[in-house]
Amino acid sequence: MRTLLIHNARAIATFDHTDPTQSTELRDASIYIEGNRIAFIGATADLPPHALQADEVIDACHHLVTPGLVNTHHHMYQSLTRAIPEVQNAELFGWLRGLYPIWAGLTPEMVQVSTQIAMAELLLSGCTTSSDHLYIYPNGVRLDDSIGAAAEIGMRFVATRGSMSVGQSQGGLPPDRVVEREDFILKDTQRLIEQYHDASFGSMLNVAVAPCSPFSVSRDLMRESALLARTYGARLHTHLAENDHDLAYSREKFGCTPTQYAQDLGWLGHDVWHAHCVKLDDEGISLFAASRTGVAHCPCSNMRLASGIAPVRKMLNAGVPVGLGVDGSASNDAAHMLNEARQALLLARVGRAMQPPEERVLASGERRTFFGCDLGPAEMTVRDALSVATRGGAQVLGRSDVGHLAVGMCADLVLWDLDTLGFAGGAVHDPVGSLLLCASPQADYTVVNGRVVVREGHLETVDLGPLMERHNRLALQLAEGAR
Repeated sequence: MRTLLIHNARAIATFDHTDPTQSTELRDASIYIEGNRIAFIGATADLPPHALQADEVIDACHHLVTPGLVNTHHHMYQSLTRAIPEVQNAELFGWLRGLYPIWAGLTPEMVQVSTQIAMAELLLSGCTTSSDHLYIYPNGVRLDDSIGAAAEIGMRFVATRGSMSVGQSQGGLPPDRVVEREDFILKDTQRLIEQYHDASFGSMLNVAVAPCSPFSVSRDLMRESALLARTYGARLHTHLAENDHDLAYSREKFGCTPTQYAQDLGWLGHDVWHAHCVKLDDEGISLFAASRTGVAHCPCSNMRLASGIAPVRKMLNAGVPVGLGVDGSASNDAAHMLNEARQALLLARVGRAMQPPEERVLASGERRTFFGCDLGPAEMTVRDALSVATRGGAQVLGRSDVGHLAVGMCADLVLWDLDTLGFAGGAVHDPVGSLLLCASPQADYTVVNGRVVVREGHLETVDLGPLMERHNRLALQLAEGAR
């Protein structure tokens, strides 16, 4: 059993409590790892003597250590279509219509390479667990292409078998040539679960069932997908209530809100998470909270496509599980997970300031009117945002083995070098606070399942130079093929 010692860290933020203000934060502390699990975490002075003889020792005296960040929503193939000029200023539906014809040219090689590019970006930004929503399968593409890429690069992976079955001729948004038959979708999803899904503690691979959205699949596929997933104990994922057009489509086609649509089809529950939920109303928040349905909050994408500001504080206060997602690399257009947490922090504060005045009763019994600007900075704290990015994401993905640091947990953690320019004058006051308030850094070390995957800012598992060159060539090939 290989051992690893993270020795004498300047600070460790464990996020070992559901209330981030109650979580343990340590100074001059160490973490000892045996195999893939944490065997000790505490003051360096209390280290067991044998820990000093670890197979590898990382001197962390200049570092803040946090749990690995957890990404709950992504479309990794979209890294091939970042910054496409024709859709730079489009909202969701126009953006999709502009990109579907390009994505129709995807090949298995393109999916493999783009998955590794996306995962490299995530790992270098402190993310150790990621889901991916692959919902388009032209030219022989299979979810197996993503799964193989993840295993090679060393990321903990929740692979979701997405699907689209309702094309434009049936009133859906995608072109008919990129949709699949529903019987094939269900058969292939079952194959993938049986072949790959591992629900054991410390698993490196889960498979989830993920019809794309209300505007690209049928009610029948939604119902049958839920039944299939629950037969195998797999999780369910889709997009919901992303923007006003999404909301209008549900009302026009189904005569109800997106949440009511999801409830009717069995798509609420502790085993379900929905992406975006920007337009989730008070009734929807209550239903999500009561059923423990999760939300993947994607602030950068929601701003990029002008979808709006998700009511994250309301969700958290109500008890809705919330995690972060970078979303597709063509609507962000990045996969820097730490920066996503920073954006979540800032956007929640702006969102609060935009709210109308509200009357509150103080502890003294006095009634007082608060304006958004009175409450803005308190709407989301640094530790709130980091908790959403770590243990919140783990909860959304149904993972009890990652997301916080404690003895017995999987050894997924990140070391951030505090002795860098961006932290100057910040880390000396509050290492944890500076992580989101100062410029978003790259990870110095990223450890996944006890394995050092990023070392001193360099990816250990794949050679990035040739991978990027190959990726750029394929990106041009994909775009030119649609012209």
